[in-house]
Amino acid sequence: MDSLGLFILLMLLCFQWTTAPAAEEITWTYTGLVGQSEWSQYFPDCGGTSQSPVDVVTTQTKYDPSLIPVTPLGYSQHGNNPFTLYNNGHTAVIELPDWMGLGGLPWLFTAVQMHLHWGSGGPSHGGSEHTINGQSADAELHVVHYNSELYPNISTAMTQRDGLAVLGILIVTGEETNPAFNSILNYLSRIRHADQKASIPAFDVQSLLPKDLGRYYRYNGSLTTPPCHQSVIWTLFHERVQISKAQLLKMETILYSSKAEDPDRMLLQDNYRATHPLNHRVVFSSFSAESGKELSSGEVTAIVIGVMCGCVGLAVIIRFIVKTIRMKEPEKAKEKKQDMALNSTSEAEKKEEPSLSPQTEP
Repeated sequence: MDSLGLFILLMLLCFQWTTAPAAEEITWTYTGLVGQSEWSQYFPDCGGTSQSPVDVVTTQTKYDPSLIPVTPLGYSQHGNNPFTLYNNGHTAVIELPDWMGLGGLPWLFTAVQMHLHWGSGGPSHGGSEHTINGQSADAELHVVHYNSELYPNISTAMTQRDGLAVLGILIVTGEETNPAFNSILNYLSRIRHADQKASIPAFDVQSLLPKDLGRYYRYNGSLTTPPCHQSVIWTLFHERVQISKAQLLKMETILYSSKAEDPDRMLLQDNYRATHPLNHRVVFSSFSAESGKELSSGEVTAIVIGVMCGCVGLAVIIRFIVKTIRMKEPEKAKEKKQDMALNSTSEAEKKEEPSLSPQTEP
């Protein structure tokens, strides 16, 4: 019996050593041995049919007039307490106070954190997770909330279908600096390596959002990182926000995914997931196609040229009409003079005619 017990114990120990580690112990990456193409092997939800991000094909969205503008609650009331900025090895996370929330949804959602996704090649080389008609933005900001009306905390909510609400903000680059994003970017140097944290001055979170909160796309999806729970009500804003090229460069080149003590430093870049199929899901829009249509540069040029040609054509027509009127005026004046002359002659002839006396009968 002792030998049998020892044998069983050894077998259990062997099984424990050879069994794959728990999902939460897996160190996942975007590329490599546990890259996004392998996530589903360790995190089953990552292979689900309602994954995010997605490509929003605007011609296939469905207009839903019941979708009202989302309402940030307390975003601008940051108080005096600092925010915590954290490098988790995958992105820069800003932890948000629980008095911030989100309205305009079926339930009240409480803010938890926000984070960024970016690329590595500078402007026009991708970096956003969601795409619009196949076109990537340069980066993307996510603001994460949990359903505090139905669930006690985010850990519970993130496993429920209606547990999370995430705002997606597409970021493009231009010439002007966006001061709101400097509230994050100026402090990234304090968390250059994975697992580093820093306290930063609180700021107006709403200043990071687009001005137009009424036009957006809405669909049911998932977290874009493991464990990829399919519990997110996504709101992807139609309007993009702009940062400068220098701000994007700082975002792409200042952080490391490696820890400070690691011998090899690895830049934290290309931390975005590829898009996934909708699989019969519907992407709803809060605006009609006509009101949300963006004109391409070619369409704008064609419209401008058309307007200019129209103006030139109208000017030519007006000039022709004026010229015609001016040409006819002398003729009319000549005819009038001729008529007056004829009338004068007729009157003179009438005065010169002798008067006839009446004839008497014989």
